[in-house]
This record gives sequence, C-alpha cells and structure tokens, in this order.
Amino acid sequence: MTSFTKKLALAAAVVAAPLMAATSVAADGEKYILVSHAPDSDSWWNTIKNGIALAGDQMGVEVEYRNPPTGDLADMARIIEQAAASGPNGIITTLADYDVLSGPIKDAVASGVDVIIMNSGTPDQAREVGALMYVGQPEYDAGYAAGLRAKGDGVGSFLCVNHYINSPSSTERCQGFADGLGVDLGNQMIDSGQDPAEIKNRVLAYLNANPNTDAVLTLGPTSADPTLLALDENGMAGDIYFGTFDLGEEIVKGIKSGVINWGIDQQPFLQAYLPVVVMTNYHRYGVLPGNNINSGPGFVTADGLTKVEQYAGEFR
Repeated sequence: MTSFTKKLALAAAVVAAPLMAATSVAADGEKYILVSHAPDSDSWWNTIKNGIALAGDQMGVEVEYRNPPTGDLADMARIIEQAAASGPNGIITTLADYDVLSGPIKDAVASGVDVIIMNSGTPDQAREVGALMYVGQPEYDAGYAAGLRAKGDGVGSFLCVNHYINSPSSTERCQGFADGLGVDLGNQMIDSGQDPAEIKNRVLAYLNANPNTDAVLTLGPTSADPTLLALDENGMAGDIYFGTFDLGEEIVKGIKSGVINWGIDQQPFLQAYLPVVVMTNYHRYGVLPGNNINSGPGFVTADGLTKVEQYAGEFR
C-alpha cells in the first residue's frame, strides 16, 4: 500500500468514527480548529471532516472539527468564542449568518488568532471580519450558472427546496437560479426544514398544487434524498427536470440513473483541506496566496461519474 493510499484510508475512516476522531495530533504543537454551522444529522459534512483529517496528517498539525449539534447559530457563536479562547494557531469557520457570527470572528482575529472563512459567507464578508481569505463557492454565481443551464434546456419554472433557509447562502442559490432563468423567485422557494419526512411531504404538496412545474432544484443531500423519494412516489422521477447542489451517495445514484440531470460540486474536501495547508505554510514560512480560492462550482453529470462515484461522501 502506498503512503498516499494509507492516508486516504485513514481519512475515510473518520466517517464512521466518533466526532473527536476528526483530530490529527501535531508533532510540534500547531493546532487548527474548524467550526461549521452544520447539525450532526447532515452527512454532507463528513467530507469536510475527512478533508481536515487528511490535511492534518499530511502537514503534521493538530486539527479539530467542532459544530453545534442541532445547527443552532447562537451555539455556533459560542463555539467560536471557546475555540479562540483555547489559543489555536488558526480557526477555519463558516460564516452562515453575518449578524450572528461576525462578532465572535472579529474578536478571535483581535485576540491574535488567524481565521479563514470557508463554505459560506462571501469574500467581502471575509475581508470585513479580518480573515486571511475565503475558500468556497460563490453561491449566487453558482445558482445563476445553473439557471442559465436549465434555461438552455427549456426550463421556465421550478421548485427550490431550501432545507437551510436561515442561511443567506442557501437563498442566494435559489435566487441565482431564478435570475439565470430570467423569472421571479416568488413562491418557488419553500422552507422545507431538515426532517426527511417533512421535506418529502412538502415537496409532494407543492408539486400537487403546482403540477406544471418544470424543474426541481435541491440544495444538498439533506433535501435531495427525500425529494428523490417524493418523485418516486408521485411518478415524476425521470420526467421532471432535476438539478441539485452538492453530492452524496443517493445524488450520485440519481445522476447515474438519469433521475437527476446534474449536481453542482463545490468540492467540500478542498474547502476543509486547503485552509489547513494555507495556514500551516503561512505560519511556518510567511507565504500566503494573494487572493481568495473558489472551490466551485463544477457541474457533475452522468458522463463524468467515475471518480465522483468512487469517492462520493468521502472526498467528493
């Protein structure tokens, strides 16, 4: 087994391990803490955990993943405060809600802790809070690109299933899609919540009330997986245009079977992996990229599934 294969195997094991297993111990005391807004129930973030674990192993630094178990942003703000107080070399964090999280992040920077914003928020917001950079996908631009693609495929109306409506980034995806189509978002976005059964029921109810809807847009496995079940139940699977953000095991199966037309891959592995590498080199050698890093978007279709299918839910 090669050294790289061993590292992949080590990182993949994180998915099935307890939360604190997403920790790599440094030989020289360098430590980086990643704080996300995701609840424990959101499996999409397993790729994030694998990304920091592999980066920590390769760079020889300690890494730790923390999150609010229920996704409560006030709880996340406290976690950021606690992380900063523990004196790490750096914090990598999402910026899911600027009003709630900008204060603790600014305080962390003021205390001398370097910060990189990843996944959610914007490059402008990252600069405003004093972060070194932003690593992620421009969400509105990704939604807009998806809308243009769907418009070219003849879509004129849609349902956006928003499972995290209190995150501005999620709404930007839906708004960008509407603007790409050249239509008003209006009531085409629903607050689905995060309970799978409720998501399925709300999708069924919307499509029953709006049977001429051309397309469905979901924002990740949390909403895509129950939507797949809903479309299977109402007989629309394979007949209604279906696009989704992010990837996961069921999404990959849906793309392969033709039920899902495409998935937008923001490459969450890179969102966790690159900040650890960047900050480690910054602290060791004083080198820093001169700009933010766009980890996506990229469209994944049935034509390019080999690597995606192999590593879905682990590194893709």
